[in-house]
Amino acid sequence: MDIDIEVLDLLSTKTHTSKDCKELFHLLQKPHMQGLLCTHDAVAQKDYYPRLPEIPLEVDEDEETVKIVQLVKSNEPLGATIKTCEVTGKIVIARIMHGGAADRSGLIHVGDEVCEVNGISVEGKTPNCVLKILQNSEGTITFKIVPADSKGGIRESKVRVRAHFSYKAAEDPYIPCKEAGLDFSKGDVLHIVSQDDAYWWQARREGDRNMRAGLIPSRALQERRIILERQQREKTDDDNIKNDDFDREEIPTYEEVAKLYPRPGLYRPVVLIGPPGVGRNELKRRLMATDPDKYKTPVPYTSRPPRPGEINGKEYHFVSREKMEEEIEEGKFIEYGEYKGNLYGTSSESVSSLINAGYVCLLNPHYQALKMLRTPQTKPYVIYIKPPRFEILKETRSDARARSTFDESNSRGFTDEEFNEILHSAARIEFLYSHLFDEVIVNADLPMAFEQLVNAVHRVESEPLWVPASWVQ
Repeated sequence: MDIDIEVLDLLSTKTHTSKDCKELFHLLQKPHMQGLLCTHDAVAQKDYYPRLPEIPLEVDEDEETVKIVQLVKSNEPLGATIKTCEVTGKIVIARIMHGGAADRSGLIHVGDEVCEVNGISVEGKTPNCVLKILQNSEGTITFKIVPADSKGGIRESKVRVRAHFSYKAAEDPYIPCKEAGLDFSKGDVLHIVSQDDAYWWQARREGDRNMRAGLIPSRALQERRIILERQQREKTDDDNIKNDDFDREEIPTYEEVAKLYPRPGLYRPVVLIGPPGVGRNELKRRLMATDPDKYKTPVPYTSRPPRPGEINGKEYHFVSREKMEEEIEEGKFIEYGEYKGNLYGTSSESVSSLINAGYVCLLNPHYQALKMLRTPQTKPYVIYIKPPRFEILKETRSDARARSTFDESNSRGFTDEEFNEILHSAARIEFLYSHLFDEVIVNADLPMAFEQLVNAVHRVESEPLWVPASWVQ
C-alpha cells in the first residue's frame, strides 16, 4: 500500500495534463482495487498466520523441566492420541499421527507427559476428560508438557498395501480415537507410514492429498478379528459355506504391493475365474476372435487316445496316463482332472511358452488353480466373472436362449436349480478367493461385460498396476 500512495502522489501532479493518468488516478482509489492491493500485501508478507499470544514464563526450581506448547486449533484434528501411563498414572502422548498438526509443529513427541491444557491441570483425569477439554477449546490450545527422555524422530516407511477388507473407524469400538481413524474400502491401496504400534498402524490412502495419516487395525489385530468372525459364522451360518479347505488358506488382511510397469512384447496372462455356467468361455471366445494372432489359450493335455481327425498339439497334447501322472506329481500342471477315466490338464510350461512367445495368454481355470498361477514368474491379471442376482441371471439367460453347461448335450436351457448352483458356487469362490481378484465383472449383460473385459485387458497392456511386491523385486 505504501507504493500505491507513492503512485497516487505522482499521478496527482499529472491528472491535468494526461487523460490516462487521470483515469488511473481514479481507478487506484476504488474500494475493490484498494482491497486487492491490501490482500496482495498480506500474502506477500505472510500476514495471514494466526498470532499466538506471548508464552508465559514459569520457572520453579523444584519442578521438572517443562515446556509450553501452543497450537492453533482448526477444523483439522491435532493428530495426537493420549493415554494413561500404566506405571505413573500420568496422561502421556500415546502416538503422533504422521502429517498431522502435532507432527508438523515438531513440538510434541510420543511419551511427553501432559500436565495442563489451557491452564487446566489434567492430574488424576482420564484421557476422555482431557479430550473433552480439547474439544471445548477454541482458537489457541496451550499445553504444559514434561518432555520425554527420547525424541526419536518420526520416519515414514514406504510400504504400500492393498486392503482385503473394508473398515469404518466410527463402527470400531476398540479404536483408541475414532476421530484419528482412517476409513477405507476393500481393494484400496494404502501407504503404511508407521507400524510401531502392534495393534494400530498409521496409514494414508495412496494418492490422497490429505497430509495427515490415520489409524487402521494392524495385520495381527485384523487376523485375530477375522478368526473370531469365522468361528461365529461357523456356529450361525445357515448357508453352510463350509471352510473345509479355507482353514488352509491365508487369512486375507493386507498384501504388500508395488507398481508393475507394462513390458513391451511380454504380456501378463489374463485369468478368468468364476462358477461354471457364468459365461467365462463365451467371453474368452469373443476376446480371442478380436485378434486370433494376439490372444492364445494353452493346448490342454490328455491321457485319452486321439480321435479320428485330431492332431497332436492342436486339439490336445496326447500323452500316456503314466507320463501325465508323473508330471502331475512333480507339480508341472496348474490344473488337472479326470473325466470318464481319462486325465485332462493344463501344464505350467504351456502357459509360460505362450507368454515368452509374445502372446496374451487367456485362461479360464478352476478357481483352485489360482494357487499355482499367482506367482512372480507368471504375474497373472485375475478377473472374476460374477453372476448377477437370481432374477436377472434367469431373465438374461432365458432371453439369450443360453444352453445349459450342466448338460453334456448342451440341448436345453438352465433350470432354476442350476441357476441356484451357479450362485452358490459363486458365493463359495468369493468367500475363499476374493482377495486374489484384480477386477470383478458382473456378467448380467453379455455385450456390456465383454466391453468391460476388453477395457481391462487394454489397461493391463498399457498401464502400471499394483501387484504383490514380491513380483517386482
